[in-house]
Amino acid sequence: MKVKAAILREMGAIAPYASSRPLSIEEVELDAPGFGEVLVRIAAAGLCHSDLSVINGSRPRPMPMAIGHEAAGEVVAIGDGVDDLLPGDHVVMVFMPSCGHCLPCAEGRPALCEPGAGANGKGTLLSGGIRLHQEGAALHHHLGCSAFADHAVVSRRSLVKIDKDLPFQEAALFGCAVLTGVGAVVNTGRVQAGESVAVIGLGGVGLAAVLGAIACGASQIIAVDVSDEKLALATSMGATATVNARDPDAIEKVRQLTGGGADFVFEFAGVGAALENAYKMTKRGGTTVTAGLPPPDVNLALNIVSLVAEERTVKGSYIGTCVPVRDIPRYIALYRAGRLPVDRLLSGTIGLDQINEGFDRLHEGAVVRLVVDFEQGQS
Repeated sequence: MKVKAAILREMGAIAPYASSRPLSIEEVELDAPGFGEVLVRIAAAGLCHSDLSVINGSRPRPMPMAIGHEAAGEVVAIGDGVDDLLPGDHVVMVFMPSCGHCLPCAEGRPALCEPGAGANGKGTLLSGGIRLHQEGAALHHHLGCSAFADHAVVSRRSLVKIDKDLPFQEAALFGCAVLTGVGAVVNTGRVQAGESVAVIGLGGVGLAAVLGAIACGASQIIAVDVSDEKLALATSMGATATVNARDPDAIEKVRQLTGGGADFVFEFAGVGAALENAYKMTKRGGTTVTAGLPPPDVNLALNIVSLVAEERTVKGSYIGTCVPVRDIPRYIALYRAGRLPVDRLLSGTIGLDQINEGFDRLHEGAVVRLVVDFEQGQS
């Protein structure tokens, strides 16, 4: 079938993207779903820094590629071997498919699925296949989703079924921002009631982490960012204090607010210096967690004596150490109960033809989460 998709042919475009236009909206051929695959009509897809990092080249991927990975939609057709979804079902996409058979999957850590990671790196579906073509040439899949398109074929292992009464614009956020941010707090950090938390980087993932810390009952939640607007938004969501990261005394202010450092510091800025600051904001015996993804050549220098003598923990978090089929329904339930107001992350909607301008706004830090609304166009 013919579909419209946002295609990236070369990485490294220079902002403003409204002028350089790295993404072109093109008509491409989408194959029918193969074994274990599903055809989904995309209803909403969020703009994430992980997409932006492919556009600017800091996270290299095979080109050309149909990008987008945070989305929700409706099942249109199923391939052979899929017996637990039906046309008309609503689903959230997950950007790390899990095979269910490799050692990490067997250990209950699907975020570390080895075949899934391999497929994502190669720009294929979990099966190794490619279902997108144009004039006989293959177009790579982005993280098994390629969600900036009106339809996508994905592995069944990339989907979580949801109730039909959840609006698609909100549902899309659970596939990346919420899984990653809330999961980092709940699963990776395992924050307990009464503990102190600092969050560095207040994009969609960082603000979701703030919401997760509130849901966990953290006693202090200190939001850190360079944007006063985002700091104000974090306060309105429930952060107990804010610190502007540009302040030369930012580290000391966090340490003073927490009496020597936070129990947990979460870094989502994707900048090496931010992670170094996060480590310095963490108390003796505390835990520093990062879900930021800087360019692959960025390294972290740690003082080994402090790591050992202060019994520090530094942890990475990918997709919030989540089990998506378990956690997405749980987070949706918390949202419906009013304990995880994910809708506060939504900055607005745009049409697919406005996607380059949307990434300019994300690059400038002017929005938290913009969503391409395929049902209503721009708003």
